[in-house]
Amino acid sequence: MQLDILPFRTASAAENMAMDFLLLRRYPQPHARFRHYEWHRPAFTFGYSQKIAFVREQLAEQTDESLDLCRRPTGGGIVDHREDWTYSLIIPRGHALEEARAADSYREIHVALAAALQKQGVAAEVQTECEPPEEGKSCGLTGVCFQRAERFDVVHSGSGAKIAGAAQKRNKNGLLFQGSLWRPAVQAQIDWATLEEDFIQDLAKSLECETVYTPWPEFAEGEIDGLIEQYSSTEWLEYR
Repeated sequence: MQLDILPFRTASAAENMAMDFLLLRRYPQPHARFRHYEWHRPAFTFGYSQKIAFVREQLAEQTDESLDLCRRPTGGGIVDHREDWTYSLIIPRGHALEEARAADSYREIHVALAAALQKQGVAAEVQTECEPPEEGKSCGLTGVCFQRAERFDVVHSGSGAKIAGAAQKRNKNGLLFQGSLWRPAVQAQIDWATLEEDFIQDLAKSLECETVYTPWPEFAEGEIDGLIEQYSSTEWLEYR
């Protein structure tokens, strides 16, 4: 299998979510795809199944009128993208990591990310146990990413701070893995371009494939525009 590395893009929250989902929906076997991207303006995304009332309650203190908010196609909690390093990985149906349990694919990809961070001198490790939850709450259901680390998140071994988390979606085409690394939690000066390259190589080793830097695929006319319109709509934002 081949791991295609797509060119970097900066876009709106709706466009980034639409592009990730389109890459999953129009996935050409047998390639995997990786991309790193950023945001046109301050952005938050939230999990597909989260209720919009809860999200707005959590973000009530955010008064920035330019804030970009979008529901993801993947699960998980609310993610603050203002100081993060964001990536997505799409793995085709039939690959061992796509067929693995969600916890196993989550751990495997984060092992690769932790290894890349360690090469930069960051005290990063994959948390293998979930910390005891607060009274009245279930482990893993806080709803807001980076407030606390969950099992198989990447954490700082010194401070215990959560460095990276992710959300997943599987469908008939494969696995979409959307990851976020919180830059302030790294607690070190690192070369982000080198980190990306090391992460890609560690992912390729885990996936047992070679990496190829490729242009963006050609999609049908209007296909991406239709998805951006969907992800920008009030109906999508307030789906739940």
